[in-house]
Amino acid sequence: MANLVVDARDQAFVLYEMLELENLCDSPIFNDYSRDMFDMTLDLALKLAEEELLPANAEGDQEGCRLEDGQVYVPKCFHRLNRIIGDGGWAVMSVPVEDGGQGFPYTINIAATEAFIHNFSFTIYPYAASGAAHLIRNYGSDRQKKLYMEKMYAGLWGGSMALTEPEAGTDVGNIKARAIRQPDGTYRIEGTKQFITCGDSDLFENIIHPVLARIEGDPVGTKGISIFLVPKFLVNEDGSIGSRNDYSIGGIEHKMGLNGSATCVMNFGDNGNCYAELLGEERAGMKIMFQMMNEARIGVGLQGVGTASAAYLHALNYARERKQGAELLNMQNPDAPRVAIIEHPDVRRMLLWMKSHVEGMRALIYLLALCVDKCEVIEDDEDRQKWKGLLELLTPICKAYCSDIGFKVTELAIQVYGGYGYCREYPVEQFMRDMKIASIYEGTNGIQALDLVGRKLAQKKGAYFMNLMNEMYQTLEQYSSVEGLEKDAAKLKSAVDTLRDVVAYFSNCGKEGAFLVPVTHAYPFLCLMGCVCLGWLLFWQAGIAAEKLADIYVTHQVDPSNGNDFLRENRDAAFYQGKILSAKFYLRNVLPQVDGYAGAIKSGDLSVVKILDESFAG
Repeated sequence: MANLVVDARDQAFVLYEMLELENLCDSPIFNDYSRDMFDMTLDLALKLAEEELLPANAEGDQEGCRLEDGQVYVPKCFHRLNRIIGDGGWAVMSVPVEDGGQGFPYTINIAATEAFIHNFSFTIYPYAASGAAHLIRNYGSDRQKKLYMEKMYAGLWGGSMALTEPEAGTDVGNIKARAIRQPDGTYRIEGTKQFITCGDSDLFENIIHPVLARIEGDPVGTKGISIFLVPKFLVNEDGSIGSRNDYSIGGIEHKMGLNGSATCVMNFGDNGNCYAELLGEERAGMKIMFQMMNEARIGVGLQGVGTASAAYLHALNYARERKQGAELLNMQNPDAPRVAIIEHPDVRRMLLWMKSHVEGMRALIYLLALCVDKCEVIEDDEDRQKWKGLLELLTPICKAYCSDIGFKVTELAIQVYGGYGYCREYPVEQFMRDMKIASIYEGTNGIQALDLVGRKLAQKKGAYFMNLMNEMYQTLEQYSSVEGLEKDAAKLKSAVDTLRDVVAYFSNCGKEGAFLVPVTHAYPFLCLMGCVCLGWLLFWQAGIAAEKLADIYVTHQVDPSNGNDFLRENRDAAFYQGKILSAKFYLRNVLPQVDGYAGAIKSGDLSVVKILDESFAG
């Protein structure tokens, strides 16, 4: 059976032919690594995904989590997976070796995790633990690193991100959890948190929760928030586990998806004795938590890519096997042989829509990961700022656009399956259920759009945005004259120009005091920008592929105008043709929606703020 998780050939194309990841190995930080090591690691990740994580996805969904006597129990199959991930160090791939990790580039970490993340119900447990440990590595004391971080990185202890409260939701500055200072310098936490992913489980012998709370007497709003480490079991100075801390699991949410992921209500300090330690400085809670949230936002984008990839490959495999109907030109002949549904034009349209979006999103996520690595290895400050700017600017696109598009890919996968796709005997309905939450958590996609329009576009006086524009125009300059791509280059240039013009329009709105226009149209703008970014990346890929395919034709002395038989036999040639046609399909069928977004935005329509509450329904 074909690989149903990640297209390994496309993954290699993005990493090596597009992003030239091997160049990282020339830096002192990564000179112990090589492409061979990267490839072996990714091959093993894919093998584990196919043999272990994919089969456990449905099993975990069916069993779900349960809360008994204050303890959360996760699906039994997750215990084996947790040992595999922990023993292999998969959740700490890019953590420095001296801190207990493997020291791989972040880009390889992201590429390996893509193979696992379709089973997000499970993967969130070990990856949330490593995310919480990252906070301790960057902001914790030496004592906290030794007591907590080492065991979290070793896969022995879990972690979470206890931020959300029932009344506050996205309005983090309104949280009510309070921290009461003790004479010995520790704190006692009181309050309730809700929707806490990995709030409890039986996978780890201890769990360390970073918790946002306000020290008594500190100012209201986000400026008065601090962050604390709250262990499930108290930890003695010798590292041994002590008594149970004073917090309880008030319940677990019963969700439409991610049933194997425990989403908890947590009640801290019912008896006034919930031990906590300050992490970092007082009133620096939001600054510290944003590190974990930004990592999580890239992770949510990756969830969109990984889930969409699995849904697309399942749909593709099904379309190749499922026979129904006759060939288009023989539809009226009742004796015509039945053909696989992939032969029907509308099914091919859906598959090509999925393929182009999955490949564009993969390129976006991997580019973002490369930005992280470039910021590590580049010494020149101006060059490093360029990569940092791309990371800052594209993170909300990654989180919001990829989670929304990922959901749409899963919906189309169900459509390809037809009625069977709506049934639980087939996996695509679970992909869709599991994917929906991604547009909601780690800051709803509307919040991401406001962050993009209200903050990211203006960073460094717009320099980050102009750097992105320069990257797009340089790609156009490099590949616009490639034979067969001239018209598509013109379409992309028009869309990039439109993106630039809409940003200028927003700037003028600000100067004229019309601030509600960009705020009201923030989400449509994010969709516009996401659409252009994918178009740019797919055109970039098409340029590379066209040059590679032309070389193959020359090497094999094949006439491109009559090369279909050759393409069927030569897998590399077929792959490159697929890259070119994916880009053409996207640029000709998807990118035109940019004009619609731009027209709506530039209308300046404020109906959404003018309509009265009473006018929505009688």
